[in-house]
Amino acid sequence: MPSPEHSRKLITPKFNAIAGLIRESYDQKSLGEIEKLLDRHETLGFKIKPNGLYAALTTDKIDAVSGYTYTWVRDSVMVSHYQLETGHPDIAVRTMQALETFFGKHQNRFDNIISGKASKEDVMERPHIRFNGDTLDEVKQKWAHAENDALGYALWLTFKLANEGHLQLSSANRDLWARFPAYLEAIAYWNDPDSGHWEEARKVESSSIGPVVAGLEQMKTYMQKHPDEEFSYNGKPATVAQLDNLIAQGRRQLDAFLPWETPGVRKADAATLFLIYPLAVVGEKQADAILDTVLADLMGDYGIKRYLGDSYWGADYKKLMSEADWTADFSDNMEERDKKLIPNTEAQWNLFDPIVSVVYGQRYLARGKAEDLEKQTYFFNRSLTQLTGDNAPVGPGKCAEAHYMEDSKTGAYVPNDNMPLAWTQANLGTALDYMKRALEKQAANEAKTSPKPPQKPRR
Repeated sequence: MPSPEHSRKLITPKFNAIAGLIRESYDQKSLGEIEKLLDRHETLGFKIKPNGLYAALTTDKIDAVSGYTYTWVRDSVMVSHYQLETGHPDIAVRTMQALETFFGKHQNRFDNIISGKASKEDVMERPHIRFNGDTLDEVKQKWAHAENDALGYALWLTFKLANEGHLQLSSANRDLWARFPAYLEAIAYWNDPDSGHWEEARKVESSSIGPVVAGLEQMKTYMQKHPDEEFSYNGKPATVAQLDNLIAQGRRQLDAFLPWETPGVRKADAATLFLIYPLAVVGEKQADAILDTVLADLMGDYGIKRYLGDSYWGADYKKLMSEADWTADFSDNMEERDKKLIPNTEAQWNLFDPIVSVVYGQRYLARGKAEDLEKQTYFFNRSLTQLTGDNAPVGPGKCAEAHYMEDSKTGAYVPNDNMPLAWTQANLGTALDYMKRALEKQAANEAKTSPKPPQKPRR
């Protein structure tokens, strides 16, 4: 539920064309007008590489400083899942096969950690989650590669596609993926401090454990469906019993942690929303607790904060930070950036409201309750108000990473420089798709309940 101060409040869109189309409730025609407008402005237009991968930003602009022209495992999985949800499994398969090729090219990262040849404490020795998407080469720059969530997402979507009959696994594929449970066991992922979604200070966190649990559960389902297919690493088979044990370890930790991200360290973190959707790794009771925690603590007028005390793109960010440090790796020295944060000026991110809209959309599809459709629509509308305005450098109707307080003296919020962000695009596109599904269900329900015209008596 939105907190009371945000229960009906929407900012005035700076994208004038969208302002006249936003409604408290939609029919298929009015929603279609929004879809046409987004199409005209290529709001949901992705730039896919020849190999099927995506850069973090959907732009031709060369931005070597930010590094957002690199490919992230996590972001590519999120865009791939959007393609799957909107009826393009072939595109999703192509992307996941490219990620599979990347992992295979650098599988020694898994092997060295499993064997003990390399230490998991040296994050550059871990499997890399940010790389050159054109060549599949690793990037030498130090980065916070201890990100178990990214590996979990890759495992999850690969086996979800396989379980749904879209992706075929060869024996070589199976040998590669057999490394994942061996690696996750070697690092004791359920108790492993990692840098997670936000690539910052390492801690044991719900939002990293959940994707791994979801991935292992999809892999287990596949193995049970295909008992004749062997998954083996270094002569040792991966078994359903092994996966059961790893899943149980993760679920115990989730039950102890949720709805908090890390008890005693961080309460609300918007990354826990992904445990509800797309991962569906929590039940409704835990999902409600996550929603209540995140929306009560992190919801703002321009988006949803990642967490309280987040100094990334805090107020006056471009004045306080050199351009080279805007997206630098602060995972080992968060204090340096945190001390620049003005209290209560955390950036408000634009990729979360679409996720909340989808969550309520799924509930409406399952239960048909009007209150779920109302909440779905509200968060969809919030997502639309966050699109770039008519005077934006990238043009109107684009998906930003976040809105930040450009000037603490005026309190004005503007989109940050990282746009269009592919992850935000994917989430907004999915939210639009679920709005269409919801309106189809609403129309079907109304057709069932509308009185039938009286029949003429037969002669």
